Amino acid sequence: MATIPFDEAQRRVRELPGWEVSQNFITKTYELEDFRAALEFVNRVGELAESANHHPDIDIRYNRVTLTLTTHSEGGLTDRDFELARRIESG
Repeated sequence: MATIPFDEAQRRVRELPGWEVSQNFITKTYELEDFRAALEFVNRVGELAESANHHPDIDIRYNRVTLTLTTHSEGGLTDRDFELARRIESG
C-alpha cells in the first residue's frame, strides 16, 4: 500500500468537512453534547474502525473527541485513512 503525497492529501481532505491534514495524518475534533454523547460517538467510531480493521488514535476531553488517522505500518497517509474518515462522516 502506497502512501499518499502531501499535495494529494490536501486535495482529498477538502472533501471531508472539518478535517485537517498534516504531513503524516489527518485529524478532526468533534464537539458533542456531553461526556455520555462523546462515549457513544467513540463507540460508533470503534465499530466502524473494527469493521475496516483500521483504528484511529482517539482523545476524549469531556465532550470533545479528537480523531487522528494515519497508517502506522506505512509511515503516513493511505487510502485507508481517507476511507475511514468518509465512513465516520457518513455516520
